Amino acid sequence: MAKKTDFYLGTGRRKRSVARVWLYEKKKKPDVVGLIVNEKPIEEFFSGEKAATKYLRPFQVTVTVGKFVGTIKVEGGGTTGQLEAVVLGIARALEKFDPDFRPALKKEGLLHRDPREKERKKYWLRKARKAPQYSKR
Repeated sequence: MAKKTDFYLGTGRRKRSVARVWLYEKKKKPDVVGLIVNEKPIEEFFSGEKAATKYLRPFQVTVTVGKFVGTIKVEGGGTTGQLEAVVLGIARALEKFDPDFRPALKKEGLLHRDPREKERKKYWLRKARKAPQYSKR
């Protein structure tokens, strides 16, 4: 007999960052900390007020602030890419929790995966498009 899972998984990607988000409905335990990112509290991993407003946005849109605890594993890229990957992962996990959240999350642009990536370097060029200095003589 298969065991029913009581978590909601969401995957978020941005540039080279990949975030896997597991959200659990909060039980009546006061000692449980909110979201844990790579074994650190999310406030410690993404410090600053701007980051806090960004990762709390999916919960505010769906009016579920404080109703979930979760584990997040994020790797690759820089801090901004990781933060945006986490936000997308949280939004996708909330959508799995309740599909009725989809219109609100979509309206806020939280379910949109930003496809922009760094362009590869080509040979003979210094970067992706920067050519060596031209000398006529």
